[in-house]
Amino acid sequence: MQTSPDRHEYPAHWEADVVLRDGGTARVRPITVDDAERLVSFYEQVSDESKYYRFFAPYPRLSAKDVHRFTHHDFVDRVGLAATVGGEFIATVRYDRIGPDGTPASAPADEAEVAFLVQDAHQGRGVASALLEHIAAVARERGIRRFAAEVLPANTKMIKVFTDAGYTQKRSFEDGVVRLEFDLEPTDRSLAVQYAREHRAEARSVQRLLAPGSVAVIGAGRTPGGVGRSVLGNIRDAGFTGRLYAVNRALPEERKELDGVPAHRSVRDIDGPVDLAVVAVPAEQVPEVVAECGEHGVQGLVVVSAGYAESGPEGRERQRALVRQARTYGMRIIGPNAFGIINTSPRVRLNASLAPEVPRPGRIGLFAQSGAIGVALLSRLHRRGGGVTGVTGVSTFVSSGNRADVSGNDVLQYWYEDPDTDVVLMYLESIGNPRKFTRLARRTAAAKPLVVVQGARHGAAPQGHAVRATRLPHATVSALLRQAGVIRVDTITELVDAGLLLARQPLPAGPRVAILGNSESLGLLTYDACLAEGLRPHPPQDLTTAASAEDFHAALSRALADDRCDAVVVTAIPAVGEGSVADAALAQALRSAAAAAPAKPVLVVHVELGGLAEALSAAASTAPQSEADRPAPPAFDPASATARPPAEAPEGAHLIPAYPAAERAVRALGQAFAYARWRRDAADPGKVPEYDDIDVKGAAALIDGLLARGQGLTLGTDATCDLLGHYGVHVHRALPAPTADAAAQAARALGYPVALKATAPHLRHRADLGGVRLDLADEEQLRRSYAELTELFGAPDELRPVVQRMAPRGVDVVVRAVIDPAAGAVLSFGLAGAASQLLGDTAHRLIPVTDREASSLVRSIRTAPLLFGWRGSAPADTGALEELLLRVSRLVDDHPEVVAVTLEPVVVAAHGLSVLGASVRLAPPPARDDLGPRTLPAY
Repeated sequence: MQTSPDRHEYPAHWEADVVLRDGGTARVRPITVDDAERLVSFYEQVSDESKYYRFFAPYPRLSAKDVHRFTHHDFVDRVGLAATVGGEFIATVRYDRIGPDGTPASAPADEAEVAFLVQDAHQGRGVASALLEHIAAVARERGIRRFAAEVLPANTKMIKVFTDAGYTQKRSFEDGVVRLEFDLEPTDRSLAVQYAREHRAEARSVQRLLAPGSVAVIGAGRTPGGVGRSVLGNIRDAGFTGRLYAVNRALPEERKELDGVPAHRSVRDIDGPVDLAVVAVPAEQVPEVVAECGEHGVQGLVVVSAGYAESGPEGRERQRALVRQARTYGMRIIGPNAFGIINTSPRVRLNASLAPEVPRPGRIGLFAQSGAIGVALLSRLHRRGGGVTGVTGVSTFVSSGNRADVSGNDVLQYWYEDPDTDVVLMYLESIGNPRKFTRLARRTAAAKPLVVVQGARHGAAPQGHAVRATRLPHATVSALLRQAGVIRVDTITELVDAGLLLARQPLPAGPRVAILGNSESLGLLTYDACLAEGLRPHPPQDLTTAASAEDFHAALSRALADDRCDAVVVTAIPAVGEGSVADAALAQALRSAAAAAPAKPVLVVHVELGGLAEALSAAASTAPQSEADRPAPPAFDPASATARPPAEAPEGAHLIPAYPAAERAVRALGQAFAYARWRRDAADPGKVPEYDDIDVKGAAALIDGLLARGQGLTLGTDATCDLLGHYGVHVHRALPAPTADAAAQAARALGYPVALKATAPHLRHRADLGGVRLDLADEEQLRRSYAELTELFGAPDELRPVVQRMAPRGVDVVVRAVIDPAAGAVLSFGLAGAASQLLGDTAHRLIPVTDREASSLVRSIRTAPLLFGWRGSAPADTGALEELLLRVSRLVDDHPEVVAVTLEPVVVAAHGLSVLGASVRLAPPPARDDLGPRTLPAY
């Protein structure tokens, strides 16, 4: 076995940053010959007990031979990784390849012994679990398929690391030692364990930022004004429950306070821990500040300083250096160029942002990549608290700025299990890891609504954002997000409208909507809006302009009691004269009726009734209550209705959102209904069916043989048909016809009637240009058609004509699958021709597709009625179409080397279907970072 340390070049791609169980970060990297001193220093800080567990004997110090062995690796048969914080080792792991007899070996031996050592001060942080994921990925890359580990029975912590990893394993006990052997191929359980650990670690890292016990504002100016001084004042004025410090290196020695806050010249001078530092100094001073924070043990940073990637290439490199430096010390960053963070919990009361006022406490989690949009969202929620929709507030707010480190994915991990957040609203200008975002969004949406508006939809992402390249258009990305349960909206107005409804009202059980109010015209507008949103409205009930509060109460009570009604929209306009209904009276009437039927949502469309909106929503909290905790519905007393001011609504009163336009109210209701339907469907997502005639191994062998010819290739006709045939997809043969005689010979071989098609790129799939002749019953018709095509479009070598047997008449559709580097494998479906190309009427699903998803895919395009007997035509065999979609999905999912599949056209007849054209492209499979070890995005 070779022992030269340079047998392989240093594998820089093994370097990674990871989030640990407690929310801190560590750097994982290969151990090299330059690490001798670090290794010795690390070992000296390990307890005697941990050394005993590692070497099975007292081992007080490493010998020179040990140090050489543990720092000289060939990066193939012997590999060592270290977890570092502040440049120093906190844990190590190594493997040594062994043969069947347990002695050192080289490839093709596929087993290795693995051993860990974790510094006692860092045990319990999940360091060993993270290192196991990374060393396993390295081993798989080097052809090792199995690890063996020998552990003393008393070393229960390390045994737990191995047994909890989720790999297939076996255990034995011999000579007082537990021997564990486990395969390294990822399993469903190992991936589930990895995702669960990722969730806990990332959620904890955000929790440390949003709920710190102490905060230092670095860069708080000596005079009023400026960013740092403003943030300091905002934290102080919000009533932050922890310790607050001001830091400014320019402060005179004798100055000990700033605006009543303890002041220091450096964070090092603070006597006690600092959990969070808000950095508001010029960009060129930030590296020194970060170093001071890291050395003091600060856990996280909010960098509001600008001058980073948003400013150009120089700033982009400065941003990369900032992230690398912060991660060296185990710190996470919000920003740079961030607006800040807010936590309204009474246990925290943190306003570490540039917002001069803290938003009302509530149940909405708010994330904005843009500071300007974050300001707009906070302002809109604040305004509507007293005007349009009443008191609904924010639990936590994060403005990530350039999101160099902490992103929407991290915050989703936190909000998923945050008991103070019921609804999540996000403004995104880019999605750095769409595959991960989709996975997290699906899980979050199953528990609480997630509403997203995406900026920069038709152009490049903002300069400050690192974004993976994607070949998918925005419409496709939106469709995939909706598949994951995300409520996609187009404007921040719709974002707030949907969020307020979802935070206040239950989800509708169905699409049936009752409409009642004192304006016939407004009722009709609401009725039309419901139809446009795919809801099923009942005819509006006009209570007339003379309706009293008691009339509204009675009508709403009847509507809510009707089993044929799933939701109610109340329309109200101000009346003139003695019959005018006071705002407070109407609000109490509606709240009283709604409280008696809390399972159905109620919305109000009003015109210039600010007092009504405030009265409708007057309550101390937007938190949902259990039936046991819910107070009895207040009895409606018309005589005393006007006596109660809006702010005195009883605790737990039913909050009713109000909207200034029917379209806005109904759009929010339509989104809530679609989300409720997704929740029901997600509870039973279906299954990926098995087909007995699928030959996975045969397809794999064929793919390996084809790829051996080159890195990527588009398959020829025969290879395409052969590969698809392994998955039960049979393509109608198309024989080349370079001459009229060849065409006649091909037709005789296939049997009449036939079709003659030009397959030149500018004519392919363009029947509208006349490059196709159908139903040719005999040789005479075939030769005449051949002559017409060549006369119209040129010589046969330009036309590339083919002859194909006629398929049964039906509906022409297109099926495509593609591997996108950012989003993953996507299956697309639409009708062939102008419907898909001109109107963009194409539906998409992430692969693998279940049977229920295939069924919904077929029905989700606007032109789907053509498949179901539109205007008396024969219904197409959608069952056969769904099976075809499932087979293509299986092919791409089973073989990631299949990077593109197109079936066009597919003729779906009344019975069965015919695939008339197909193309397949192969390439080495793209890297799947969601299957590898946990890592933070590289910088």
